Amino acid sequence: MLEDPGGGAARREGGNFKAELWSSCRGWLKMKLHCEVEVVSRHLPALGMRNRGKGIRAVLSLCQQTPGSRPRPQAGGERGGPLPTCLVICTLRDKRGTRYEQLKENIEQFFTKFMDEGKATVRLKEPPVDICLSKANSSSLKSFLSAVRLAHRGCNIEVPLSTFTPVKTSEFEKFKTKMVITSKKDYPLSKNFPYSLEHLQTSYCGLVRVDMRMLCLKNLRKLDLSHNHIKKLPATVGDLIHLQELNLSDNHLESFSVALCQSTLQKSLRSLDLSKNKIKALPVQFCQLRELTDLKLDDNELIRFPFKMGQLTNLRFLSAARNKLPFLPSEFQNLSLEYLDLFGNTFEQPKALPVIMLQTPLTLLESSARAMLYNRIPYGSHIIPFHLCQDLDTAKTCVCGRFCLSCFIQGTTTMNLHSVAHTVVLVDNMGGTEAPIISYFCSLACYVNSCDMLK
Repeated sequence: MLEDPGGGAARREGGNFKAELWSSCRGWLKMKLHCEVEVVSRHLPALGMRNRGKGIRAVLSLCQQTPGSRPRPQAGGERGGPLPTCLVICTLRDKRGTRYEQLKENIEQFFTKFMDEGKATVRLKEPPVDICLSKANSSSLKSFLSAVRLAHRGCNIEVPLSTFTPVKTSEFEKFKTKMVITSKKDYPLSKNFPYSLEHLQTSYCGLVRVDMRMLCLKNLRKLDLSHNHIKKLPATVGDLIHLQELNLSDNHLESFSVALCQSTLQKSLRSLDLSKNKIKALPVQFCQLRELTDLKLDDNELIRFPFKMGQLTNLRFLSAARNKLPFLPSEFQNLSLEYLDLFGNTFEQPKALPVIMLQTPLTLLESSARAMLYNRIPYGSHIIPFHLCQDLDTAKTCVCGRFCLSCFIQGTTTMNLHSVAHTVVLVDNMGGTEAPIISYFCSLACYVNSCDMLK
């Protein structure tokens, strides 16, 4: 049963009271909202007590008496006027619900800052409670709160409403949090996905694009679209603000867009599976997904890693077997992995002589770029031309920690992969655990000082 810490809502004392409650609700109309609800008493802190801090699944019903069921006014009494409205909160354990009467002028405040995320709070005057709503469909939440505002003002709710009946168990099926579909015949075509889904798997469904209905699932934490025929990801995937795991293995992807790398996935995404696709390269901005802990890139056509790979400081599991990698970027040495698999790549032997691209004196572009990056001066396309932003994004990092744009010395050597990973899968059938790594030097002095490393 939903707790009523305020004590001013309807209290129950046996089955007779419940029967009376619902008989009195005949002739009422209602609109519903499916969400999670927590009722917080504002008296608890004063008593040195805490609330549970966790919502439960519920159906909120905003009920209004029908004109035909109102008691007839006595002679000389006032006719017409707004119809009385109440709020009922029903849960799976308490389908009859807790009823809050007289919403008219009884709402102290609405908190709607995070309404687009399906969250809001309604603060009642009497009883002194906060009704905290979460995991609601944002559009449904907006409509419901609009009706509550009308009730607070004493207005009639001019919307089509269904007859008021006790909540059925089937109502709570809309709170489904996990759905697994593994065949095309089971894929829903005529109805939406339950908005409360947190885990959705649609594998072997023959999808050639991401279903836009999935992008409305704002509570989604795990999305598995593996074993389909998807060629491109819409940028709006990045609007799934809670998405932690994304599985896109065995599709026809050729790229991973910059827009996704710069979306809210930067803060939420932990696991990404892009194995068995046709990806040749990942953008430099991919390394902005710094919350990644697991990354699978096996069986693609990768010819290089993003050279700022070392920025993925939380990465612990990296698998990129059976690609076309000729070498590893220098920042690869900054990783700290638990598991690494680079088997079956076309690693090249380190070149004996370095590639020298030094210029004396440095160009104005090179000098200003080095200064901006070294001093961490913010930049963007709204400040400087877009092509200069791209140059700065692709700047190389010298072994001394400074940056270089197009003036550098490039050298290659080998590194033992055990220096960056606890468990290493052999890179070839010969039992090797070494791979070539490319390094950049901003000056001749840096190269000379590091020549021992290049031998």
